[in-house]
Amino acid sequence: MKTRLTEAFGLAHPIVLAPMAKAAGGRLAAAVSHGGGLGLIGGGYGDAAWIEGAFAEAGNTRVGCGFITWKLAENPEVLEAVLARQPAALCLSFGDPAPFAARIHDAGVPLICQVQSLCDAQRAAECGARVIVAQGSEAGGHGERRGTITLVPELADWLAGHSSDTLLLAAGGIADGRGLAAALMLGADGVLMGSRLWASAEAEVSHAMTDAAIAATGDATIRSTVMDAARGLRWPARYTARVLRNKVTERWHDDPEGLRADPAARAEWVAGWDAGDPARANTFVGEAAGLIHDRPPVADLLARISGEAEALLAGAAG
Repeated sequence: MKTRLTEAFGLAHPIVLAPMAKAAGGRLAAAVSHGGGLGLIGGGYGDAAWIEGAFAEAGNTRVGCGFITWKLAENPEVLEAVLARQPAALCLSFGDPAPFAARIHDAGVPLICQVQSLCDAQRAAECGARVIVAQGSEAGGHGERRGTITLVPELADWLAGHSSDTLLLAAGGIADGRGLAAALMLGADGVLMGSRLWASAEAEVSHAMTDAAIAATGDATIRSTVMDAARGLRWPARYTARVLRNKVTERWHDDPEGLRADPAARAEWVAGWDAGDPARANTFVGEAAGLIHDRPPVADLLARISGEAEALLAGAAG
């Protein structure tokens, strides 16, 4: 399957792994790259030891890395350590890429910027992003309010008139060949995929949490700040995270500051997270949960999704 993305990065499938914090470890990123996509390690909050271990786990496989931009600003030295490895790409999400863009360009590493609005995409283009990811609110984990199906073509139109060499990926709610085909029809060059690859044999996710997602529907998710309150994180107010509903969100969704002020409740959440317990902590998965029914190896997933999309697009052309 050929798109501008596959040709630019030498891929067999126009699928990039979302750099999900901690879940996208070296094993998962390497499996995606081996399977014909582009694997990105989830550098997330900038845990240098974890990132080093993830790259070691990936071995000689060519993978990239992603960071939460506002958190990277608090610990910028981890960027230098990653750039020294000459990653396949460097992805920045949730914040202004400008303070880091020049350094990434100087290192000769393609910059991917995940955005949630047109103005964010314009800023990313100004910063020389090689790839822009249009993330809709259907996505698991942190994001904003725009829906994928309108955000993608709006950004495609803007890029066509202002930065035509910049590649565009769609993210949010894409979990099968229908989603990939739709993204390409909307003007994207490929997709950034999180939840579907999160539920795979190589992901660093507890089976209990993936089982909970497999049993759920898209209706079972909620955008909330509960999980950030439980971890003592102060995310910028514009971002919330999509997770599965459970007794924690029922109790604290409308009172996250109360959770911050309750050490016992926070400790219980952290213990549940460490145990991979979907009842005591929160399962980070998007509305695509309703489309996830198994936990296969990544290579099988990529081939299946790409094959489905190719057949759909060929049928539409016919």
